[in-house]
Amino acid sequence: MNVFSALKLYITKMTEESGPGMKVLLMDKQTTSIVSNVYSKSEILQKEVYLFERIDSGAQPEGLRHLKCIVFLRPTAENISLLCRELRCPKYGVYYIYFSNIIAKADIKTLAESDEQEVVREVHEFYADYLALNPHLFSLGINVCVQDLRWIPTHLQRTAQGIISILLSLRKCPFIRYQGGSDMSKILAEKIRETFSKESNLFDFRQELNPLLLIVDRRDDPVTPLLNQWTYQAMVHELLTINNNRVDLSHVNGISKELAEVVLSAEHDEFYAQNLYLNFGEIGQMIKTLMDDFQKKSKKNQKLESIADIKNFVEMYPQFKKISGTVSKHVTVVGELSSLVGKHNLLEVSELEQELSCQSEHSTQLQKIKKLINDSRVRDVDATRLVMLYALHYEKHSNNDITGLLDMLKKKGVPATYTKLVYSILEYSGVHARQSNLFNHEGVSKITKKLFMGLSGVDNIYTQHKPLLVETLDDLLKGRLSTQTFPYLGNMVMSKRPQEIIVFIVGGATYEESLAVNNLNKQNPGTKIILGGTTIHNFQTFTEEIQSATNSITRRYRSRNN
Repeated sequence: MNVFSALKLYITKMTEESGPGMKVLLMDKQTTSIVSNVYSKSEILQKEVYLFERIDSGAQPEGLRHLKCIVFLRPTAENISLLCRELRCPKYGVYYIYFSNIIAKADIKTLAESDEQEVVREVHEFYADYLALNPHLFSLGINVCVQDLRWIPTHLQRTAQGIISILLSLRKCPFIRYQGGSDMSKILAEKIRETFSKESNLFDFRQELNPLLLIVDRRDDPVTPLLNQWTYQAMVHELLTINNNRVDLSHVNGISKELAEVVLSAEHDEFYAQNLYLNFGEIGQMIKTLMDDFQKKSKKNQKLESIADIKNFVEMYPQFKKISGTVSKHVTVVGELSSLVGKHNLLEVSELEQELSCQSEHSTQLQKIKKLINDSRVRDVDATRLVMLYALHYEKHSNNDITGLLDMLKKKGVPATYTKLVYSILEYSGVHARQSNLFNHEGVSKITKKLFMGLSGVDNIYTQHKPLLVETLDDLLKGRLSTQTFPYLGNMVMSKRPQEIIVFIVGGATYEESLAVNNLNKQNPGTKIILGGTTIHNFQTFTEEIQSATNSITRRYRSRNN
């Protein structure tokens, strides 16, 4: 069960089934992202794909009838229309068409009628309708899926299609459990079951293990996406944002053109693959080791005293250049992270975030929040997230001072778009909306502190928090996950504990949860867990989701609590 391998296999088959010869790859916006996440341009060039076009570009290239066209599209009404127009006036010699999901028979008929010049050789469904980010992690790229605490209909449809695609690509027909208190989870589960019934022939697999699809609602754990992060991949996404494995560094002072945008892909970057789950202190140490190794190789290559030396250098040059690029990229990224940590006092901010999420010391934490709000180094976004965490934790505390903290944010000059989030998060995920008691952590303050070796001195006080998903999956693996909390859909109940689990978080997953799933997979070698979400959140994208979810009802909540 590896989403990366499943996706890469499909794309490899697309490029090979058309046979030898020069090819063009015709895609839409979504499939362009799907392909670029698993294949580098140099890799796909080796498959004789020399031209990449978007079907919605409106370009009219001429003299390309010698090219074979591989079409890879999502089966949307807009794409069908654009493809019909392409086939009526074909620019390429022959067409091999692949849809990323199930396509309606009526659409196939429409395409056949448009193929007047009979240029279409094959039409296939290849179930590659998701973004593979890590071997066990996928996203559907939907940053906002909810409006007024209900599904946006188009995004419900897209989410169901994405999950169906995952199941078909992995050849799984699972039992379904969903979060009982979540209407959105239940609606999605029922939508998926409808497809099982309608397309039963596609799900007629032989399965040695009974897989499980577990649908979770982000509203039950709003804390995880609010926190600053200290492991490499999660930290980059929180502070710099990872978008389809790309990080924009163009805002960094003095950045070179080559490093204005960097690619962080575990598939194509060995250093990143080995270290993406390390904490910030350990990453600093690994960067130092990487640089030391590179400097040794650089000095060795300076001594070109014979023809044999020159020949050896020429043979090693591509690898040497690749190592040089890896060093430059990661030194730049880690340098920018380090700069932001120091400039914005993130160590102190994050320590308090962890205390708010794991400990109950109201008066002490309240004073610490007030101190940090008044600290000029602390960003508006971090002051806001501290007050949001405080509001979630102490919403029902008799002496809570949410109003006083909001007044302090306003005096600090924090924009209204941020201050409104405090009431929005309570409407989205306050006590009334959650099934779980997020803040009932006994003995967390007794955690032994271990100092990680490295440049930053990051201590595990910054990683005390564990996502609620860890507890949910632990209960599931031990056979004690309540059927009241997570009921089965329909009358189908598993008799054995699942060994293949696909978890999907409505409202978005996080890289902290991805790390947790990675650790669970290591700790339970007989079990395979895959995590997916409508998107992968950092604080910024999560607040966009909250705003959309509560926009028309937050005003009522504020008046009710004032």
